[in-house]
Order: sequence, then C-alpha cells, then structure tokens
Amino acid sequence: MEFDFDRENRGPVVKKIAIKIFIWILQIAAVILFAYLITNYALEKTTVLGNSMEPTLVEQDKIIINKFAYRFARPKRYDVVVFKQTNKEHSYLNIKRIIGLPGETIQISGGSVFINGTVLAEQIPVEAMVNSGLAEEEITLDENEYFVLGDNRNSSEDSRFANIGNILADDIIGKAWIRSNDFAFISNLNVIKEEK
Repeated sequence: MEFDFDRENRGPVVKKIAIKIFIWILQIAAVILFAYLITNYALEKTTVLGNSMEPTLVEQDKIIINKFAYRFARPKRYDVVVFKQTNKEHSYLNIKRIIGLPGETIQISGGSVFINGTVLAEQIPVEAMVNSGLAEEEITLDENEYFVLGDNRNSSEDSRFANIGNILADDIIGKAWIRSNDFAFISNLNVIKEEK
C-alpha cells in the first residue's frame, strides 16, 4: 500500500486558502456595510443651489451634511440645517439657518426678528428684512417646529412664506457641517466676532 504524501500536504494549504477567501469576503461585506451606514446615517454630500444663504454659502458650494448631529441632540439656534419637506410639492433639499426654536413666538417687525417679544441679537451680518411675510403677525411654534431664515434675508424663500413655513423636526436631514470645495466648518463662517 502506497501513501500519497502530496495529497497529505495539500490539506493545510487548501484550508489556509479557504480561510483567506472567507476573511476577504468578510472584509468586503464590512466595507459595504460601513459605506451604507455612513451615507444613510452619518454623512451626505450635496450642492448649494441659489443665493439664499449668501454670503455664508454660495451657489455651487459643495457641503457635507452631518446626519448624525441630531440623533442625540436637538438643533440649536443659528445652526445651518438641511431639510426636505415631506408634505410639500417640491422634493429638493433646502439649506437654511434655524432662528426660532420649538415653543417660541416669532415676529418680524421693522426688518428685525423678535423672539418672545425680544429683538434677536444676530450672530452673522444680515440686512434688515424688507418683507416680513407670514411673520408680520406673531407665529407660535409647536413643540416639533422650527422657524428658519436664509442668511441673504431679502432673497430667501424661508419660513416667512407659506410654501416653506415652519419646518418639522422630522424633516431635518442634518446639520450643514463642512464646505468641502473650500474647506471650512460652516458654523464658523461669517460669525460676528465679539469685541473684548
């Protein structure tokens, strides 16, 4: 009876190859899963359309949306957010700055924003608003509503107008985080520096 030494030596080699292929498949699956989670739950890239957020963001700026920002925290005043309104006619992304928070009363008078009867101390340089829109009368926000304005106040379609109105928390996709074409954190752009 002869013994096949070649066959005996091939066993561990085949087993090693099978393990390497299995690990390779697991790595590919992990990368695909990671990419899916990043794009659906953490980050997304979009392009600014229009001039409503000038000078903070200009048309064709590429921005990265931090979709994870509001998973465990609520949006804050002055955050620049990206939202898509589900019950409206249009289905495109909007980029605006949060001005009014849930439960607050908003009014625009004499070109300025009043929150709960007190004039808002703007953190960015803005022009006085010519058109108060719906906010000429006081607007009280529900517990899941936000009032948003574009930084280019006299050329912005925002919460002052019926086709946008107050936005719901569920409509907010995330925080406009980074301007990628000219790298900068959006929250730091055009902020008025406090004098000491």
